[in-house]
Amino acid sequence: MRPVVLALGLMGLASPALAQHADHPMPPPGSPPASPTSMPAMTQGESPAVAEDEPVMEAMAWPDSVPAEEDAIAPAGDAPPPPAPTDWAADRLFDPARMAASRQTLTAEHGGGGLHSRVMLNLGEYQVRNGENGYRWEGEAWFGGDLNRLVIKTEGAGGERSGVSDAEVQILYSRAISPYFDLQAGLRQDFEPQPRRTWLTVGVEGEAAYWVDTQAALFLSDRGELTGRAEAAYDFRLTQAWILQPRIEANLSAQDIPETGVGSGLSSLEAGLRLRYEFRREFAPYIGISFDRKFGRTASLARLAGEDVEDASLVIGLRAWF
Repeated sequence: MRPVVLALGLMGLASPALAQHADHPMPPPGSPPASPTSMPAMTQGESPAVAEDEPVMEAMAWPDSVPAEEDAIAPAGDAPPPPAPTDWAADRLFDPARMAASRQTLTAEHGGGGLHSRVMLNLGEYQVRNGENGYRWEGEAWFGGDLNRLVIKTEGAGGERSGVSDAEVQILYSRAISPYFDLQAGLRQDFEPQPRRTWLTVGVEGEAAYWVDTQAALFLSDRGELTGRAEAAYDFRLTQAWILQPRIEANLSAQDIPETGVGSGLSSLEAGLRLRYEFRREFAPYIGISFDRKFGRTASLARLAGEDVEDASLVIGLRAWF
């Protein structure tokens, strides 16, 4: 009984397939397989024939409703901007009050319109050397925005017994002329050495290639004397707190100034190497060495006055700003 039921089931499954080929004649046994329908032969330059009843695709034409290119750009809208976000993602992980203060600081420092100020002591050091020990300072303060600032600079040096030998103050207008450099112009007043002089000042200050701090200035005195000064320094970050800074300063003069012991040409050069430790960015004591050398006519004037032409110092100082 079971074989009969199985045979009937197989016949039922095969019947639809057999019905599909009912109207298709089978080729006689041993005949070669039929070849696929081939296109009629065409001569060069002849187009294939198309049946008259076959639809032919018409060429696609650009719709007349598409505007010209100059009209495709919609005019700028005048709708008010969307409200500022208030659901700060960082507030979910950190104290919202501290994050709000951080965002306020970011806006103030990078908003491009606020007024800021800084007072900075670049060099404030005691110099240990052969003979009389001395001291030296260099600093500046500025107030203003990203483009325009009022800058006050001061620098000087002296000895423990002889007192201040060089002291000056500059009052400058500073204007940003590129992302990395400011053009500065103003007045410089010398208090030492005597006799005092007042100078017109013009120069640049900024970051040169590879983040080298650079300053260069020309000075024209009220007596028609022309001098120049160039400085460069670079911070090698040994760690996040230890910074090694090589520094060089050159002074030049267009003529002899015997009253102040300055000769024409390259008058003096100072090169130093200072290692500082930043307890904070604003507070960094340092130690280092400094070499000073006078050249040319300036060296000759120093010898006539009984002064040393070159000197080396061990320096201990502080770099700070607020």
